[in-house]
Amino acid sequence: MTQHNPEPIRFAYWVPNVSGGLVISKIPQRTSWDADYNRELARIAERAGFDYALTQIRFTAGYGAEYQHESVAFSHALLAATERLKVIAALLPGPWNPTLAAKQVATISQLTGGRIAVNIVSGWFSGEFRAIGEPWLDHDERYRRSEEFIRSLRGIWTQDNFTFRGDFYRYSDYTLKPKPAEPLPEIFQGGSSRAARDMAARVSDWYFTNGNTPENIRAQVDDIRHKASAEGRSVKIGVNAFVIARDTEEEARAVLADIIAQADPDAVRAFGHEVKNAGAASPEREGNWAKSSFEDLVQYNDGFRSNLIGTPDQIAERILALKEAGADLALLGFLHFQEDVKYFGDEVIPRVRALEAARAERKAAA
Repeated sequence: MTQHNPEPIRFAYWVPNVSGGLVISKIPQRTSWDADYNRELARIAERAGFDYALTQIRFTAGYGAEYQHESVAFSHALLAATERLKVIAALLPGPWNPTLAAKQVATISQLTGGRIAVNIVSGWFSGEFRAIGEPWLDHDERYRRSEEFIRSLRGIWTQDNFTFRGDFYRYSDYTLKPKPAEPLPEIFQGGSSRAARDMAARVSDWYFTNGNTPENIRAQVDDIRHKASAEGRSVKIGVNAFVIARDTEEEARAVLADIIAQADPDAVRAFGHEVKNAGAASPEREGNWAKSSFEDLVQYNDGFRSNLIGTPDQIAERILALKEAGADLALLGFLHFQEDVKYFGDEVIPRVRALEAARAERKAAA
Protein backbone atom coordinates (compact mmCIF):
# COMPACT_ATOMS: atom_id res chain seq x y z
CA MET A 1 0.00 0.00 0.00
CA THR A 2 2.90 2.39 0.73
CA GLN A 3 3.42 4.74 -2.20
CA HIS A 4 6.94 5.71 -3.26
CA ASN A 5 7.65 9.40 -2.70
CA PRO A 6 9.34 10.82 -5.82
CA GLU A 7 10.61 13.83 -3.87
CA PRO A 8 14.09 13.71 -2.29
CA ILE A 9 14.02 12.66 1.34
CA ARG A 10 14.53 15.64 3.64
CA PHE A 11 16.87 15.90 6.59
CA ALA A 12 16.37 17.50 9.99
CA TYR A 13 18.55 17.49 13.08
CA TRP A 14 17.72 17.68 16.77
CA VAL A 15 18.95 21.00 18.14
CA PRO A 16 20.99 20.42 21.32
CA ASN A 17 19.43 23.36 23.16
CA VAL A 18 19.38 21.27 26.33
CA SER A 19 22.52 20.00 28.04
CA GLY A 20 23.67 16.39 27.89
CA GLY A 21 23.35 15.85 24.15
CA LEU A 22 21.04 13.22 22.67
CA VAL A 23 22.19 10.20 24.69
CA ILE A 24 21.86 9.39 28.40
CA SER A 25 25.51 8.43 28.67
CA LYS A 26 28.67 9.67 30.34
CA ILE A 27 30.64 9.23 27.12
CA PRO A 28 32.52 12.46 26.28
CA GLN A 29 30.57 14.54 23.77
CA ARG A 30 31.91 17.47 21.78
CA THR A 31 28.44 19.02 21.81
CA SER A 32 27.27 22.10 23.67
CA TRP A 33 23.85 23.48 24.52
CA ASP A 34 24.98 27.12 24.39
CA ALA A 35 23.84 29.71 21.87
CA ASP A 36 27.15 30.30 20.05
CA TYR A 37 27.72 26.57 19.48
CA ASN A 38 24.17 26.18 18.15
CA ARG A 39 24.34 29.17 15.84
CA GLU A 40 27.45 27.73 14.23
CA LEU A 41 25.86 24.28 14.11
CA ALA A 42 22.86 25.73 12.26
CA ARG A 43 25.15 27.31 9.68
CA ILE A 44 27.06 24.01 9.28
CA ALA A 45 23.79 22.11 8.84
CA GLU A 46 22.50 24.59 6.29
CA ARG A 47 25.69 24.24 4.22
CA ALA A 48 25.57 20.44 4.63
CA GLY A 49 22.14 20.20 3.01
CA PHE A 50 19.81 19.93 5.99
CA ASP A 51 16.29 21.26 5.50
CA TYR A 52 15.10 21.59 9.12
CA ALA A 53 16.30 21.92 12.70
CA LEU A 54 14.06 20.88 15.62
CA THR A 55 14.41 22.63 18.97
CA GLN A 56 13.48 20.76 22.15
CA ILE A 57 11.15 21.87 24.92
CA ARG A 58 11.93 21.10 28.55
CA PHE A 59 10.90 23.06 31.64
CA THR A 60 12.77 21.15 34.32
CA ALA A 61 16.05 19.28 34.71
CA GLY A 62 16.25 15.52 34.44
CA TYR A 63 18.02 12.59 32.78
CA GLY A 64 21.17 14.57 32.01
CA ALA A 65 19.35 17.67 30.75
CA GLU A 66 20.32 19.98 33.60
CA TYR A 67 20.10 23.17 31.50
CA GLN A 68 17.38 23.95 28.95
CA HIS A 69 16.92 26.93 26.63
CA GLU A 70 13.33 27.83 25.73
CA SER A 71 12.44 26.51 22.28
CA VAL A 72 10.66 29.43 20.57
CA ALA A 73 13.21 32.09 21.50
CA PHE A 74 16.06 29.72 20.65
CA SER A 75 14.47 28.91 17.28
CA HIS A 76 14.36 32.60 16.45
CA ALA A 77 18.07 32.94 17.25
CA LEU A 78 18.91 30.08 14.86
CA LEU A 79 16.73 31.56 12.13
CA ALA A 80 18.54 34.88 12.52
CA ALA A 81 21.87 33.07 12.05
CA THR A 82 20.83 31.31 8.83
CA GLU A 83 19.29 32.07 5.44
CA ARG A 84 17.45 28.95 4.23
CA LEU A 85 17.17 26.52 7.14
CA LYS A 86 13.67 26.04 8.54
CA VAL A 87 13.47 25.72 12.33
CA ILE A 88 10.73 23.76 14.09
CA ALA A 89 9.90 25.15 17.54
CA ALA A 90 8.46 22.70 20.06
CA LEU A 91 5.28 23.80 21.87
CA LEU A 92 3.76 22.00 24.85
CA PRO A 93 -0.01 22.50 25.34
CA GLY A 94 -0.71 23.23 28.97
CA PRO A 95 2.22 25.55 29.65
CA TRP A 96 1.50 27.17 26.26
CA ASN A 97 -1.80 28.74 25.29
CA PRO A 98 -2.55 28.75 21.52
CA THR A 99 -3.23 32.51 21.61
CA LEU A 100 0.31 33.35 22.73
CA ALA A 101 1.84 30.66 20.52
CA ALA A 102 -0.04 31.88 17.44
CA LYS A 103 1.11 35.46 18.07
CA GLN A 104 4.75 34.51 18.77
CA VAL A 105 5.06 32.28 15.74
CA ALA A 106 3.25 34.69 13.40
CA THR A 107 5.70 37.45 14.34
CA ILE A 108 8.74 35.19 13.88
CA SER A 109 7.30 34.05 10.54
CA GLN A 110 7.04 37.67 9.40
CA LEU A 111 10.59 38.41 10.57
CA THR A 112 12.12 35.36 8.85
CA GLY A 113 10.23 34.99 5.60
CA GLY A 114 8.12 32.04 6.70
CA ARG A 115 10.93 29.74 7.91
CA ILE A 116 9.39 28.88 11.29
CA ALA A 117 7.38 25.69 11.93
CA VAL A 118 5.97 24.15 15.11
CA ASN A 119 6.06 20.72 16.75
CA ILE A 120 3.14 20.10 19.08
CA VAL A 121 4.34 17.94 21.97
CA SER A 122 1.53 16.25 23.89
CA GLY A 123 3.75 15.47 26.90
CA TRP A 124 5.58 12.51 28.42
CA PHE A 125 7.19 13.96 31.57
CA SER A 126 4.57 13.95 34.34
CA GLY A 127 7.05 15.23 36.93
CA GLU A 128 7.61 18.33 34.85
CA PHE A 129 3.89 19.13 34.82
CA ARG A 130 3.65 18.62 38.58
CA ALA A 131 6.68 20.86 39.18
CA ILE A 132 5.14 23.81 37.35
CA GLY A 133 1.61 23.30 38.67
CA GLU A 134 0.04 22.05 35.45
CA PRO A 135 -2.56 19.26 35.50
CA TRP A 136 -1.30 15.92 34.12
CA LEU A 137 -4.08 14.64 31.88
CA ASP A 138 -4.71 11.02 30.91
CA HIS A 139 -2.94 9.88 27.73
CA ASP A 140 -5.78 10.26 25.23
CA GLU A 141 -6.94 13.50 26.86
CA ARG A 142 -3.48 14.97 26.24
CA TYR A 143 -3.89 14.23 22.54
CA ARG A 144 -7.43 15.59 22.53
CA ARG A 145 -6.08 18.85 23.99
CA SER A 146 -3.26 18.90 21.41
CA GLU A 147 -5.78 18.49 18.60
CA GLU A 148 -7.76 21.47 19.87
CA PHE A 149 -4.48 23.39 20.19
CA ILE A 150 -3.67 22.70 16.52
CA ARG A 151 -7.19 23.55 15.36
CA SER A 152 -6.94 26.81 17.30
CA LEU A 153 -3.53 27.69 15.83
CA ARG A 154 -4.62 27.01 12.28
CA GLY A 155 -7.89 28.89 12.74
CA ILE A 156 -6.15 31.94 14.20
CA TRP A 157 -3.59 31.91 11.38
CA THR A 158 -6.10 31.56 8.54
CA GLN A 159 -9.34 33.25 9.63
CA ASP A 160 -10.56 36.63 10.71
CA ASN A 161 -13.23 36.61 13.45
CA PHE A 162 -12.15 33.12 14.45
CA THR A 163 -14.67 31.34 16.65
CA PHE A 164 -14.06 27.96 18.27
CA ARG A 165 -15.86 26.05 21.00
CA GLY A 166 -13.71 23.28 22.43
CA ASP A 167 -13.35 21.60 25.78
CA PHE A 168 -9.89 23.10 26.36
CA TYR A 169 -9.84 26.30 24.26
CA ARG A 170 -12.52 28.80 23.23
CA TYR A 171 -12.48 31.81 20.92
CA SER A 172 -15.11 34.36 19.96
CA ASP A 173 -14.58 36.57 16.89
CA TYR A 174 -10.80 36.69 17.41
CA THR A 175 -8.67 38.23 14.67
CA LEU A 176 -4.87 38.12 14.62
CA LYS A 177 -3.00 40.68 12.49
CA PRO A 178 -0.50 40.27 11.03
CA LYS A 179 -0.93 36.61 10.31
CA PRO A 180 2.11 34.47 9.47
CA ALA A 181 3.93 34.97 6.19
CA GLU A 182 3.24 32.50 3.39
CA PRO A 183 3.70 29.61 3.40
CA LEU A 184 1.94 29.11 6.72
CA PRO A 185 4.00 27.43 9.45
CA GLU A 186 4.00 23.66 9.05
CA ILE A 187 2.58 21.74 12.00
CA PHE A 188 4.50 18.68 13.21
CA GLN A 189 3.61 16.25 15.97
CA GLY A 190 5.02 13.06 17.46
CA GLY A 191 3.69 9.82 18.88
CA SER A 192 3.05 6.18 18.04
CA SER A 193 -0.19 5.46 19.90
CA ARG A 194 -3.62 5.11 18.32
CA ALA A 195 -4.58 8.58 19.60
CA ALA A 196 -1.40 10.13 18.16
CA ARG A 197 -1.85 8.55 14.73
CA ASP A 198 -5.53 9.48 14.55
CA MET A 199 -4.73 13.07 15.51
CA ALA A 200 -2.07 13.24 12.80
CA ALA A 201 -4.55 11.97 10.22
CA ARG A 202 -7.06 14.66 11.17
CA VAL A 203 -5.02 17.82 11.73
CA SER A 204 -1.21 17.64 11.40
CA ASP A 205 1.01 18.29 8.38
CA TRP A 206 3.82 16.02 9.64
CA TYR A 207 3.99 12.99 11.93
CA PHE A 208 7.22 12.12 13.76
CA THR A 209 7.66 8.56 14.95
CA ASN A 210 10.39 7.07 17.11
CA GLY A 211 13.20 5.10 15.49
CA ASN A 212 12.22 1.70 14.13
CA THR A 213 12.77 -0.82 11.36
CA PRO A 214 11.50 -0.10 7.83
CA GLU A 215 8.88 -2.84 8.26
CA ASN A 216 7.45 -1.29 11.41
CA ILE A 217 7.63 2.21 9.92
CA ARG A 218 5.69 1.00 6.88
CA ALA A 219 2.85 -0.30 9.05
CA GLN A 220 2.48 3.10 10.75
CA VAL A 221 2.70 4.97 7.45
CA ASP A 222 0.01 2.85 5.83
CA ASP A 223 -2.27 3.27 8.85
CA ILE A 224 -1.90 7.06 9.03
CA ARG A 225 -2.17 7.68 5.32
CA HIS A 226 -5.25 5.47 5.00
CA LYS A 227 -6.97 7.41 7.79
CA ALA A 228 -5.80 10.79 6.43
CA SER A 229 -7.13 9.92 2.98
CA ALA A 230 -10.55 9.23 4.50
CA GLU A 231 -10.39 12.78 5.90
CA GLY A 232 -9.41 14.20 2.49
CA ARG A 233 -5.92 15.01 3.78
CA SER A 234 -2.31 13.91 3.34
CA VAL A 235 0.33 13.64 6.08
CA LYS A 236 4.10 13.52 5.69
CA ILE A 237 6.19 11.19 7.86
CA GLY A 238 9.43 11.87 9.75
CA VAL A 239 11.48 9.09 11.36
CA ASN A 240 13.90 9.49 14.26
CA ALA A 241 17.42 8.07 13.92
CA PHE A 242 20.76 8.45 15.68
CA VAL A 243 23.61 8.54 13.19
CA ILE A 244 27.06 7.11 13.81
CA ALA A 245 28.85 7.42 10.47
CA ARG A 246 32.48 6.35 10.36
CA ASP A 247 34.92 5.17 7.71
CA THR A 248 34.40 1.53 8.74
CA GLU A 249 31.46 -0.32 10.26
CA GLU A 250 33.74 -1.60 13.02
CA GLU A 251 34.52 1.98 14.10
CA ALA A 252 30.85 2.92 14.11
CA ARG A 253 29.79 -0.17 16.09
CA ALA A 254 32.55 0.46 18.59
CA VAL A 255 31.21 3.97 19.20
CA LEU A 256 27.71 2.59 19.77
CA ALA A 257 29.05 -0.01 22.20
CA ASP A 258 30.95 2.71 24.05
CA ILE A 259 27.84 4.92 24.33
CA ILE A 260 25.85 2.06 25.84
CA ALA A 261 28.72 0.88 28.07
CA GLN A 262 28.98 4.37 29.55
CA ALA A 263 25.22 4.87 29.91
CA ASP A 264 24.05 6.28 33.21
CA PRO A 265 21.94 3.34 34.47
CA ASP A 266 19.97 5.27 37.08
CA ALA A 267 19.12 8.07 34.63
CA VAL A 268 18.19 5.62 31.86
CA ARG A 269 15.92 3.65 34.21
CA ALA A 270 14.28 6.84 35.50
CA PHE A 271 13.72 8.10 31.96
CA GLY A 272 12.41 4.68 30.95
CA HIS A 273 9.99 4.62 33.89
CA GLU A 274 8.62 8.04 32.92
CA VAL A 275 8.22 7.46 29.19
CA LYS A 276 7.07 3.85 29.40
CA ASN A 277 4.32 4.92 31.78
CA ALA A 278 3.36 7.66 29.31
CA GLY A 279 3.29 5.19 26.39
CA ALA A 280 1.67 2.35 28.30
CA ALA A 281 -1.05 4.75 29.45
CA SER A 282 -2.58 4.63 25.97
CA PRO A 283 -5.53 2.23 25.92
CA GLU A 284 -3.79 -0.12 23.45
CA ARG A 285 -0.42 0.28 25.27
CA GLU A 286 1.37 1.15 22.03
CA GLY A 287 2.67 4.65 22.59
CA ASN A 288 6.25 5.79 21.99
CA TRP A 289 8.74 3.77 24.08
CA ALA A 290 6.15 1.15 25.11
CA LYS A 291 8.44 -1.62 23.76
CA SER A 292 11.85 0.04 24.21
CA SER A 293 14.75 -1.91 25.75
CA PHE A 294 17.38 -0.44 28.10
CA GLU A 295 19.75 -0.01 25.13
CA ASP A 296 17.03 1.75 23.10
CA LEU A 297 16.34 4.17 25.94
CA VAL A 298 19.97 5.35 26.08
CA GLN A 299 18.97 7.43 23.04
CA TYR A 300 15.88 9.50 23.83
CA ASN A 301 13.80 8.62 20.77
CA ASP A 302 14.80 5.00 20.03
CA GLY A 303 17.23 6.37 17.46
CA PHE A 304 19.51 3.33 17.51
CA ARG A 305 16.65 1.16 16.22
CA SER A 306 16.73 2.89 12.81
CA ASN A 307 20.24 1.45 12.39
CA LEU A 308 21.93 4.43 10.72
CA ILE A 309 25.21 3.12 12.13
CA GLY A 310 28.07 2.14 9.83
CA THR A 311 29.82 3.47 6.74
CA PRO A 312 28.38 6.28 4.60
CA ASP A 313 27.40 3.73 1.94
CA GLN A 314 25.57 1.53 4.46
CA ILE A 315 23.78 4.49 6.01
CA ALA A 316 22.71 5.87 2.62
CA GLU A 317 21.20 2.49 1.68
CA ARG A 318 19.33 2.31 5.00
CA ILE A 319 17.97 5.85 4.54
CA LEU A 320 16.63 4.77 1.15
CA ALA A 321 14.99 1.78 2.84
CA LEU A 322 13.26 4.13 5.30
CA LYS A 323 12.15 6.31 2.40
CA GLU A 324 10.75 3.31 0.55
CA ALA A 325 8.86 2.41 3.73
CA GLY A 326 7.17 5.81 3.47
CA ALA A 327 9.44 8.24 5.33
CA ASP A 328 9.59 11.76 3.89
CA LEU A 329 12.15 13.04 6.39
CA ALA A 330 14.90 11.67 8.63
CA LEU A 331 15.17 13.44 11.99
CA LEU A 332 18.73 12.87 13.14
CA GLY A 333 20.76 12.99 16.34
CA PHE A 334 24.55 12.85 16.59
CA LEU A 335 27.22 12.42 19.25
CA HIS A 336 29.57 15.29 18.25
CA PHE A 337 27.07 17.51 16.47
CA GLN A 338 29.16 20.04 14.56
CA GLU A 339 31.72 17.60 13.14
CA ASP A 340 29.24 14.74 12.66
CA VAL A 341 26.71 16.95 10.84
CA LYS A 342 29.47 18.18 8.51
CA TYR A 343 30.65 14.60 7.86
CA PHE A 344 27.06 13.53 7.17
CA GLY A 345 26.67 16.37 4.68
CA ASP A 346 29.99 15.62 2.98
CA GLU A 347 29.75 11.83 2.87
CA VAL A 348 26.18 10.60 3.32
CA ILE A 349 23.80 13.10 1.70
CA PRO A 350 25.56 12.96 -1.71
CA ARG A 351 25.31 9.16 -1.62
CA VAL A 352 21.60 9.35 -0.77
CA ARG A 353 20.98 11.73 -3.67
CA ALA A 354 22.91 9.48 -6.05
CA LEU A 355 20.87 6.45 -4.96
CA GLU A 356 17.62 8.39 -5.35
CA ALA A 357 18.60 9.47 -8.86
CA ALA A 358 19.61 5.94 -9.87
CA ARG A 359 16.36 4.45 -8.58
CA ALA A 360 14.31 7.16 -10.31
CA GLU A 361 16.05 6.32 -13.59
CA ARG A 362 15.32 2.63 -13.17
CA LYS A 363 11.64 3.33 -12.46
CA ALA A 364 11.41 5.61 -15.47
CA ALA A 365 12.94 2.94 -17.68
CA ALA A 366 10.72 0.14 -16.36
